Amino acid sequence: METTENTTEYAPEHPARLTWTEHVPEVYKAMVRLDAAARKGVDPTLLELVKIRASQLNHCAYCLDMHTKDALAAGESVERIVQLSAWDESRHFYTGKELAALELTEAVTVLTEGFVPDDVYERAAKQFEEAELAQLIAAITVINAWNRFAVSTRMVPGHYTPGQYK
Repeated sequence: METTENTTEYAPEHPARLTWTEHVPEVYKAMVRLDAAARKGVDPTLLELVKIRASQLNHCAYCLDMHTKDALAAGESVERIVQLSAWDESRHFYTGKELAALELTEAVTVLTEGFVPDDVYERAAKQFEEAELAQLIAAITVINAWNRFAVSTRMVPGHYTPGQYK
């Protein structure tokens, strides 16, 4: 049998601008602790969907790579991950709780109006107990912070293996 080599030439990988974790290790350690605290009590599947959606909105390739791989490794379907970028047109792929979380994720991530609209918050409050809702808001806030570190320092996607930082 004849073997053929892949001759597709891809664009070169860009270098990271800065390895921020080496320069501010205490900030990194605090972020890791904050992340662990924020995820407590949040359904792991829901958490990955939220992290992927926020990362899509923030154009964070590094976090998209990480959380897509983690979601797939945890058994999430490719179909539901692919549909996240158009979740509002693909509502039938998600539960009511997931939809409320995705809507809240968008409102917290994209603060163009300067606040989370009351109707978005109320829909989330109907789906989550107050403690759950507080944890969800914390988790959304934390992934947005991670996105900002990764995007501003141009962390390079493609090298993450599922569960690498757990």
